[in-house]
Amino acid sequence: MTKSFFKKLITFATLIMTVFAISGCGTKTEPVSENKPVKIVFWYAVGGKVGEATKTLVDEFNSSHPDIQVEAVFQGDYDSAINKLKQSIPSKGTPNVMQVYDIGTRFMIDSKAVVPVQKWIDQEKFDMSTYEPNILAYYTVDNKLYSMPFNTSTPILYYNKTMFKEAGLDPENPPKTFEDVTAAAQKLTSRDANGTVTRPGLSVAIYGWFFEQFLAEQNAPYTNNGNGRDSLTTAVSFNSPQGEKTLTWWSGMVKDGTASNMGRKTADTLKAFIAGQTAMTIDSTGNLGDIMDGVNGKFDVGTGFMPHPADAKDGGVIIGGASLWMLAGHADPEEKASWEFIKFMTAAKQQAFWHIKTGYFPVTKAAYDDPDLKKYEEKYPQFKVAIEQLHNTPINRNTQGGLLGVFTQSRQEIESAIEQVLNGQSTPHDALQKATDTVNGAIERYNQTTK
Repeated sequence: MTKSFFKKLITFATLIMTVFAISGCGTKTEPVSENKPVKIVFWYAVGGKVGEATKTLVDEFNSSHPDIQVEAVFQGDYDSAINKLKQSIPSKGTPNVMQVYDIGTRFMIDSKAVVPVQKWIDQEKFDMSTYEPNILAYYTVDNKLYSMPFNTSTPILYYNKTMFKEAGLDPENPPKTFEDVTAAAQKLTSRDANGTVTRPGLSVAIYGWFFEQFLAEQNAPYTNNGNGRDSLTTAVSFNSPQGEKTLTWWSGMVKDGTASNMGRKTADTLKAFIAGQTAMTIDSTGNLGDIMDGVNGKFDVGTGFMPHPADAKDGGVIIGGASLWMLAGHADPEEKASWEFIKFMTAAKQQAFWHIKTGYFPVTKAAYDDPDLKKYEEKYPQFKVAIEQLHNTPINRNTQGGLLGVFTQSRQEIESAIEQVLNGQSTPHDALQKATDTVNGAIERYNQTTK
């Protein structure tokens, strides 16, 4: 071999070593990716117009934060989403941020797979003073805010002002108590010559969330141990005098025809109210826009507080909806990016947009200063009642709402109990006791798995 060949061989080897040194032995093809945005995954769980509004906000965040890119992935309804999360936790395939419904709170905490937003609030000394205290109270456990409220609603009474006038009732004075509702429903119910009801005064869907509200309005707990907030829930408390009073009142109106039982689908009672087939109903504040659009001026829509027994004191409503959770096990830059995304989604401007597009409450009072939101509320003054109801609700263990890991099953059992009572198949006492026994067994099994 010639010296020339050896020189060429050494030069080639040096070149190869340089390439490997630069490329990190093939593991990287470029220097540190400082200019690449941090990517995070966001799972959301509401479709339709709400899903569209969610995607709009995500797109706006991505365009205004070039250093962070959020991939929004729709996961079906709330139950489907949380079931997918349960499957993803063991494989460490969780998203960075997830929208989880209110009744998933206990499971999320027990999963030990979350980063409480309180960590970042404390770390940044982030100002939470403008956020609605009643809404924050639900997601605060052991003095720690676990998730950031996002889409929030409460139920309210909707009533047909035109029918109120025709029945000789004051259209500006909706019924406030169980007794008021009963009296108004009697006047609002229409019957034919044979006495058959042609239009009931009230229609309420069989929905566990409404039953929870009726308990909270009576300042009664849903579970023991301070509604599961002083210590872990070991038994439900809804088989109470307040629970029985609720079902006795409700079933009494169904029995005499002044209220109709249209089943479990809230959409059915909503359609009936919009069509003028019932004078009063109870539904979420989130449906106000749909009701106003559906009625389209055919009659005047009124709104009122959730009714309660005349002797009830210190009660109020429990918020519903969902919040944004940060999942653990992700790199520090991703966690910080997740926090930036959560702050953006719950800031005043975004919450004003969210409220207008979806009907959910703004979670921050600062949103009410937004010019577009002010115009919206001029158009829909009915929503002011919902805000007043929220602000008039005292914060206590019963209005914070119950925490239990089997809440979905508990709601189903309550709905079965209501159904049996309204259909005359059981007494309020027996139906609630049966539901209690079933749910308590499920709680015991759940608590054993979280030890």
